[in-house]
Amino acid sequence: MTDNNNSGQWKTLDKDLNRISQFEYASQYVARPMVGMGVALAFIVIAALASAVLFGQTPISFVVVSAAAFGAYMAINIGANDVANNMGPAVGANALTMGGAIVIAALFETAGALLAGGDVVSTISKGIIDPAGFAETRVFIWAMMAALISSALWVNLATWVGAPVSTTHSVVGGVMGAGIAAAGFVAVNWPTMGKIAASWVISPVLGGLIAAGFLAFIKARIVYQEDKIAAAKRWVPVLIGIMAAAFGAYLSIKGLKRIVKIDLPTALFIGVVIGAIAYAVAAPLVARQAEGLENRTKSLKTLFAIPLIFSAALLSFAHGANDVANAVGPLAAIVHAEQFGDFAAKVTIPMWVMVIGAFGISFGLVLFGPKLIRMVGSQITKLNPIRAYCVALSAAITVIVASWLGLPVSSTHIAVGGVFGVGFYREWHMEKRQRLSSANRPAEKRVAPEERRRRKLVRRSHFMTIVAAWVITVPAAAVMSAVIFFLLNAIVG
Repeated sequence: MTDNNNSGQWKTLDKDLNRISQFEYASQYVARPMVGMGVALAFIVIAALASAVLFGQTPISFVVVSAAAFGAYMAINIGANDVANNMGPAVGANALTMGGAIVIAALFETAGALLAGGDVVSTISKGIIDPAGFAETRVFIWAMMAALISSALWVNLATWVGAPVSTTHSVVGGVMGAGIAAAGFVAVNWPTMGKIAASWVISPVLGGLIAAGFLAFIKARIVYQEDKIAAAKRWVPVLIGIMAAAFGAYLSIKGLKRIVKIDLPTALFIGVVIGAIAYAVAAPLVARQAEGLENRTKSLKTLFAIPLIFSAALLSFAHGANDVANAVGPLAAIVHAEQFGDFAAKVTIPMWVMVIGAFGISFGLVLFGPKLIRMVGSQITKLNPIRAYCVALSAAITVIVASWLGLPVSSTHIAVGGVFGVGFYREWHMEKRQRLSSANRPAEKRVAPEERRRRKLVRRSHFMTIVAAWVITVPAAAVMSAVIFFLLNAIVG
């Protein structure tokens, strides 16, 4: 009898413990987003406190402390939104796990920012406003602060709704809005703004066309060949050489400006040399890897997985080197203005400011990046290693072409445009094949036009959301920045 009672008590206890465990799991699930926000808030507070110590002036400048906090907040948002463009295709193609992508991106973003991030950065974002238009230093500081806050808020909002936007354009909009509010429309360099507006269209279209072109080439020269493995041995090393050449030139232009200034012809020459070396190394490796593979398309995907991982890492390095300025450029301008009592178009960025930008990007990626990585990698169109490789290759080549044309481009627009280009090419190619096969089928077995229209390979809802977010980024950030500038001026000025 006692044993039965004990058994019943243990069963009751097991049920109670199970309920408690389920409650704990539910609490952890609900609290998980709060942990990310808590860690992000802690980093922002640490960045603000560190700036008070490292700025090195007494009394402590609360303007610099506030700017450091907002700079850290902006860096976190860049990591949450922008880095998805580099890692999304590799994750969507299953070449990298989410955890592996986050580790690689965090390491290479930080390395790019600290090792190759420009020590002299145009703090008024590519010369879109003239510092001489500001009446006094304090007005300039509030304008930069407003630009920093508005661009960070806009990128945060875009991440929340799941739209990969250009943080470069967010900063441009923020600086423009604050500049107009502070010094009027004459302060804005409208020809530069015209180039930026043109890049909204040129970047994604060029990125999409190049990605689609490479996918068409791979299909024609490798996938649809009778002996796919022999074709892959011939062409995959060539594609790796092109990728290495593109990244060599890309990193020479974008990633090494802190060490040495390289013009476009020199960068292209460096790229060609690196590409030739990469081809010579890749040819025997690909031949060895291709041994024993079955003569089918699925086997080809394994040959593109490792080059895709390298391309994602290199894109992250270049992004860290290039885009850390979006987080710390306005912050550096404020630090300079507080320290010297004047303002300049170009200033030297202190190392502690670069560290805030570099680590903020990595924190944002680790804490909030997976949402956008999944969206870019798998929710726009289905990617495999071949398609994702075309997107990565397109991103590097498009930046080089844009540099040659003198256009300020967005890595976000290029990468996402490449994903769209691959998806729309697949739709066009599928339609073409269906039309050819339908012509040879009996009438009762043909696919109706309405059904063909329904079988889309690019999700239209994401396409419209992303394009709408791109179009309104600059004006939205500009309006927010102007409002914040007036509020700061009214409260503090």
